[in-house]
Amino acid sequence: MKTPILTVYGIPNCDTVKKARTWLTQHALAYQFHDFKKQGVPAELLRNWLAQVDESVLLNRKGTTWRKLDEATRAAVVDDSSAIALMLAQPSVIKRPVVLWPDQRITVGFDTEKFAAHAAVPTLKA
Repeated sequence: MKTPILTVYGIPNCDTVKKARTWLTQHALAYQFHDFKKQGVPAELLRNWLAQVDESVLLNRKGTTWRKLDEATRAAVVDDSSAIALMLAQPSVIKRPVVLWPDQRITVGFDTEKFAAHAAVPTLKA
């Protein structure tokens, strides 16, 4: 039986993406990497993600890209449609990584416990 592939969406030089990819490799989980900057992010994919998580989770309002946007652009993000428009124009504003697991659910950001739960990997509690 072939191991289901998961997909990691992000940018390769992001420290959080690097940590997530390292964790997946250390746990022998096969994945494919989708580079937002080189490959873009289709609107349909963003809609699918927003069906699972709120735009406040997916949109990184603490990052450099968000902070560099003018106030009018930031204020214009009022719903999923406006969030999608911004994420299409500025993919770096998406919180990273977004991982699409084999069960078609996503996680946003890197959290070892969430990753372990999705991957069915035991975790050690300190």
